[in-house]
Amino acid sequence: MIQLGFDIGSRAVKLVSNEDGKLSGFLMFDTIKFYREYGTRGGDGFRVDIARLGIDRFDRIVSTGYGRENVKLAGTVVIPETEAHTIGAAYQAALSDFVLLDLGGQDSKVVLVKGGNVMDFYMNDRCAASTGRFLENSAKVLGLSLDELSGFWEEPEKLASTCAIFAESELIGKIASGVAIKRLAAGVNHSVIARFLPFLKRFDEKKLVVVGGVAKNHAVVHILKDMGYDVVIPRYPQFNGAIGCAIWGIC
Repeated sequence: MIQLGFDIGSRAVKLVSNEDGKLSGFLMFDTIKFYREYGTRGGDGFRVDIARLGIDRFDRIVSTGYGRENVKLAGTVVIPETEAHTIGAAYQAALSDFVLLDLGGQDSKVVLVKGGNVMDFYMNDRCAASTGRFLENSAKVLGLSLDELSGFWEEPEKLASTCAIFAESELIGKIASGVAIKRLAAGVNHSVIARFLPFLKRFDEKKLVVVGGVAKNHAVVHILKDMGYDVVIPRYPQFNGAIGCAIWGIC
C-alpha cells in the first residue's frame, strides 16, 4: 500500500510517501510556488494536481495543514493539524507521553499527549509573535540569517512589545540607540519562548518534543533545556505533520 501524506502549510508544503511502512520521498516546496506550479482550477475549485508531482501510483492521500482541503481527489482523507502532528511526533520520538511544541510559519501549538492521545492543547493562529514568520522578520531587521540568529541566547535585551509588528519597530529603535545586535538576537529568541511558556507551564510533563522549522533554532532549544525541559528533536522536525499523515490509519 502506498499512502501519501501532505502537510500544506501557509509557508511550505511537505510531502512524505509511505510504501508498505517505509517512509520516503521527503519533498518540500514554497507554498506559493507549489500552488502556482502544481495546482489546477476546475469546477470544484482549486486543487493540487498530483500527476504534476510525478506521482502516478498511490492508494490513499491523507492531508493536513492550512490548505488541506485543496487536495481534492477520490480517496483523500483530511485530518486536523493537531492529530497529524501528534501522530508524527509519537512515531518519530517513540513516545506516548509528552508535550508537543510545534512552531510553524504562522501559528504555534502546544499539545499535551498522554498514552498517544491528545489530552489538552493550545493553538495560536492569531498572532505571529511565537512563529517562524516572526523569527524570519526579526532576522531580516537585524541583518542576520536564521542560522545566525539561532546562535544567540546569552545577555538578551528585553523586548517589551507583545505584537510581532511592534516588536520589529522596537528592534529598529534599539539598533538606533546602539544596543548590540547579539543582545537583540538573544532577546528575539527569548521573546519567542515567552509567548508560549505560560501554556507549557500548564502541564507538569517535562518531556518536550519540538517540531517545525523552529526546532532548528539552537537558541530556543538551549533555553528550553536550561528551564529543565527534556527536549527531543525528531529526525525530521519540519516533516512531522506530513509523516503523521503518511502513517495515519496504518501505524
